[in-house]
Amino acid sequence: MTWAQHGAGAARIGFELLAVGGACLIHAIVPGWFTETAGRKIVDLSDHIKKRRMGAKNPEQWSDYDI
Repeated sequence: MTWAQHGAGAARIGFELLAVGGACLIHAIVPGWFTETAGRKIVDLSDHIKKRRMGAKNPEQWSDYDI
């Protein structure tokens, strides 16, 4: 993976987490809104990272925080 590819992937995940954080803040004010948004997105991101790890040349050498 190139530096640019890594940066783009990290930025995408970062922006998704920021959006989910916003949904959580809104949910704190209006409990009926965004009731499943954060949980669903976290599961999706976890699955995405696990798939990337399994597709790597040496998946057992990936750290838990590599995206």
